[in-house]
Amino acid sequence: MKKNELIDRITREARLRRSEAVRAVKALVGSIRATISEGGKISLSGLGTFKVKARRARPGRNPKTGETIQIPVGRKISFKPSLALKKLVKATTVL
Repeated sequence: MKKNELIDRITREARLRRSEAVRAVKALVGSIRATISEGGKISLSGLGTFKVKARRARPGRNPKTGETIQIPVGRKISFKPSLALKKLVKATTVL
């Protein structure tokens, strides 16, 4: 699903004008981005939790040359789905 499809779905299901749904989606995405960039955590009931995790330095390998390199310390975004979402995905089989 792309952003416009999400906006269309919100417009239908929440019975909002398209402009209101656009503002709502932009506000949601902006809030999530701001919180994550500050190192915060966002928990959405029924969906899951987004948070920033520290990544330690580790050895790696340059795939082109095979040379061993040191990958520096960094941060990554982690998403942990809620139990309800896990059950929903497990129950839904798509072939």
